[in-house]
Amino acid sequence: MSTDVTSGATGGPVPETGTQQSSDRMSRESVTVIVTLLVATFVVILNETIMNVALQRLMTDLNVDAPTVQWLSTGFMLTMAVVIPTTGFILQRLTTRAAFLLAIGLFSSGTLLAALAPGFGVLLLARIVQAGGTAIMLPLLMTTILTLVPLSRRGAVMGNVTIAISVAPALGPTVSGIILDHFSWRFMFVFVLPVALLAMGLGARFLTNVGERGSVRLDFLSVVLTVPAFGGLVYGLSQIGGHGGVAAAPIAALVIGVLCMAAFVFRQLSLQKSDAPLLDLRAFNFRMFTVSVLLMVVAMMALFGGVILLPLYLQNVLHLQPMETGLALLPGGLAMGLLGPVVGRLFDKIGPLPLTVTGSILLVLTLWQFSMLNADSPLWWVVVLYAVLSLGLALLFTPAFTTGLNPLPPHLYSHGSAIMSTLQQVAGAAGTALLVSIFAVVAAGSGFVAGMQAAFLTATLIAVVAVVLSTMMRKTEGAAGH
Repeated sequence: MSTDVTSGATGGPVPETGTQQSSDRMSRESVTVIVTLLVATFVVILNETIMNVALQRLMTDLNVDAPTVQWLSTGFMLTMAVVIPTTGFILQRLTTRAAFLLAIGLFSSGTLLAALAPGFGVLLLARIVQAGGTAIMLPLLMTTILTLVPLSRRGAVMGNVTIAISVAPALGPTVSGIILDHFSWRFMFVFVLPVALLAMGLGARFLTNVGERGSVRLDFLSVVLTVPAFGGLVYGLSQIGGHGGVAAAPIAALVIGVLCMAAFVFRQLSLQKSDAPLLDLRAFNFRMFTVSVLLMVVAMMALFGGVILLPLYLQNVLHLQPMETGLALLPGGLAMGLLGPVVGRLFDKIGPLPLTVTGSILLVLTLWQFSMLNADSPLWWVVVLYAVLSLGLALLFTPAFTTGLNPLPPHLYSHGSAIMSTLQQVAGAAGTALLVSIFAVVAAGSGFVAGMQAAFLTATLIAVVAVVLSTMMRKTEGAAGH
């Protein structure tokens, strides 16, 4: 029998339970909902990386300096870090349809504003509005999959999600490089806007509500604390990395972030007694969720720093142009995305342990090989290494997502997705800060190549922790009563 959607007590459609949950089939409505969300997620994540190659052009066209133009990326990341922790509440209070239209509506409005922006200030505001929509979309997709997809097929469906979250960032620099070679920077947004509007139209026409809406109230103090807590951590880490050393403002932001994070956690633990937390930390009571989150955090720290450093190496040591750099990294990104469904199906058959152990070992080996690159290294070898690195990450991410979220009961779906997405942002900022700082310090004394080698060697040591964590992965069953 299919996973049909029926009306719940609250009036919102919910998946039927009972014998239906043991079925491997999904209804047409369920498939339509997930495909619509996948398309929208692909668009918003593509937009996240499409700006990176354009910063140099924007400095000239908008007459701003490098530290100022970096706020187009930093402001986007900060907004994501602040909004994502609130998505657990948003997804419980709004219907699937309303949450989707809010997310894609914010993203489309920000994209239109960016295309028409007369100057830097309006463009920065547009990026912040875009980030607000982006922050809601991925947790919404994850929560919907957990609600609609039978346990036996979650690995395969999560593998398809990998296409959106892996191929889109890989395509971003290539797409923007092609656009900037022929058009104004505004066309980066002109290109994205019709696709976003198409996704909005499909969602408005076909999207149905899944799950049950909660009645939890918004805790204002928790929302206030998210800004200095998550924002302070991400800003402090990203700026320390950007400065390549110790500066007063980033250190102050980090200290404030840590203190506010402690206050935020204490507040959530207090609110859990009345079942009204903004971000329900009881997800960490499930061992595999905790192990999976730690594995993803370590992998993201190693990955983000590497992804930042590799283009610098290609452009400054091998002297590639921005578009050539994007094309060199494209095979790896495509490999990660296209292998996602295959890894998902393997996960459903053999569980996470063989996949995550293999993936983490490949991560260590490729990062170690990156630490040995120099000015004489052939480009083809860099492309091969990055493709193998992408294979390793594909073997890690799909099993980690699925194993971590599987055991959660339905009322923790949105909170578990929000926790994973939030910690990915913080881990990415931390990895970038650490590796870029090491690169800058060593490069100042021993040269560019030595700095890059030291940073990649550090990433290799971080990845060894992922090997240890991957050996702890075990196949998880769905929560009782799902």
